[in-house]
Amino acid sequence: MAKALVAYFSASGVTAGLAKKLASSIGADIFEIVPLKRYNAADLDYRDASSRSSIEMNDRTCRPEISTKTDISPYDVIFLGFPIWWFREPSIIDTFVESYDFTGKTIVPFATSGGTDIGSSRKNIGELVKGAKVEEGKRFSAEIPENKLKEWASSWI
Repeated sequence: MAKALVAYFSASGVTAGLAKKLASSIGADIFEIVPLKRYNAADLDYRDASSRSSIEMNDRTCRPEISTKTDISPYDVIFLGFPIWWFREPSIIDTFVESYDFTGKTIVPFATSGGTDIGSSRKNIGELVKGAKVEEGKRFSAEIPENKLKEWASSWI
């Protein structure tokens, strides 16, 4: 059985709830990707071109700082959770994947969204990590039952 980590970024708590449910359902360790500077409501206003999230997402080289790190060496599979922003993973996820050596590991993205699919996230993450297998991943609603998450994740653990 593969050793799994659920690493996630959540701006509003929705992805956090899903990540905790996933970790519980598969018996995985969990790690929250916490920005050095937390996002507030004004930062997350996608309708405002001058909001922090809009500026970050419009600059593909932007790498928001993360406040903590973890040791990923014991894990074979990393389930990587995030909300969908601008049809892809938030820039802080790019910071996270560039901060570690994922050689020989499997990364399985999972996302939350009001309706947008996981978009180009797999491709983007795959371009940023070398030596890892990046799976297609999936977007989930916050209401998905634990048993359905476990069923989905079972092919990697």
